[in-house]
Amino acid sequence: MLRLDDGKTRLLFSGDLVEFGATPYTGDAYLREWPATLDKLAALTPAALVPGRGAALTTPAEVAEGLSGTRAFIKTMYESVRDARAAGKSLKEAYDETYARLKPQFGHWVIFDHCLPFDISRAYDESGGLDDPRIWTAERDAEMWQSMASPA
Repeated sequence: MLRLDDGKTRLLFSGDLVEFGATPYTGDAYLREWPATLDKLAALTPAALVPGRGAALTTPAEVAEGLSGTRAFIKTMYESVRDARAAGKSLKEAYDETYARLKPQFGHWVIFDHCLPFDISRAYDESGGLDDPRIWTAERDAEMWQSMASPA
């Protein structure tokens, strides 16, 4: 039970916009817009937050931690992939570099290895000018995995 001293309920259900100790799935996201969306959530000054995955955040300090962790993951991941793509690197090369960059800070998060291929694929698309996410099909899924398995 959550009891707030001010008598007002400021509980935010963020869905997958905020994760806590879990890797965000961003395969169908708008990555460049996500940090600003997190800023708008923070401006609501929630006293508590229920993330898409992870423990409920029951204090303003925990809420801030959840927002900042999600923001750091999204920004670091997107910027790494964007930079790799700008340097002419393949999806596989962008994946390898980004994985190595994220692993020390976020590798302990739940579903890190599972989500990252989809996240990096979306970031690769968006940083290459595909603003709207592509629909995931069985064919696209197979294509992504084949690209990730091929030598850099």
